Amino acid sequence: MLILPPDFPSLSVLQAEGRQVADECPDDVRPLRVLFLNLMPNKTATELDIARALSASGIDVRLLPMKISGQTYKTTPMSHMLRFYTDFECFEKDFFDGLIITGAPVEHLPFEEVRYWPQLCHIMDWSREHVRSTLYICWGAQAGLYHHFGIQKHALPAKCFGIFPQSVSRTGISLLADMEPLFPMPNSRHTEVRREDFPLAGPLEIVAGSEESGMGIAMTRDGSEVYIAGHLEYAPQTLHDEYERDVRKGLPIAPPCNYYVDDDPHSGIDFSWSAAAVRFYRNWLRLCGTRR
Repeated sequence: MLILPPDFPSLSVLQAEGRQVADECPDDVRPLRVLFLNLMPNKTATELDIARALSASGIDVRLLPMKISGQTYKTTPMSHMLRFYTDFECFEKDFFDGLIITGAPVEHLPFEEVRYWPQLCHIMDWSREHVRSTLYICWGAQAGLYHHFGIQKHALPAKCFGIFPQSVSRTGISLLADMEPLFPMPNSRHTEVRREDFPLAGPLEIVAGSEESGMGIAMTRDGSEVYIAGHLEYAPQTLHDEYERDVRKGLPIAPPCNYYVDDDPHSGIDFSWSAAAVRFYRNWLRLCGTRR
């Protein structure tokens, strides 16, 4: 069961889909507690993506939306943030099973020029002592790799946009249990981290990747940090909406690769990553639980 804040917008959507979600935790359930630092501009869409991915895991989880204090928001009403998100400082003295740090639309900026960079660095450092496993997604992964390991991000000549097959390079680890040796993963980004920049020895290793899209998933050997370059949590329609948005803006954008049936935007979407998403998030939550 997934426990969400009362009246959280995703709650009614997921209930209508028949998923096991609630706004109160039964007395006999002891859910994992997972913090959710949502840095994406469309907060409600990302909330639904993450909530749907966690609810499909079959694991009892309480999702705790968290925000960086003092921030203002261009695309999300402040009333929404004040009602459903809690300042990091309110959690700071406690301990948690998991933390999810999403991507953010700030790829064009050096990390140090992101307005909340000092606060984010503090949260990332704090997580090493207070969270059993932190999941860094897309730009969040790049930020974590840069802060913790000094790995730089690099601009791409064209947007990495579409569904790219990821080859498992490290077998026998719980994070990738039951994953296919080659599984599809959505990507949508203008920057990358490069394999050759990863340290040859130490706690960090790449466990899945692609010839086309590069590093896919990296993790510390103890499972305390997981870095994913793509978006397994994406709903089927997300890349289509991004494509149409960029077309309307007149931006140079090609249709997402390996996404539409027969690569035709008029032929429907091939939701090929559905099973991989369920298995990945279930595995990560199990990792959060086994590291208790």
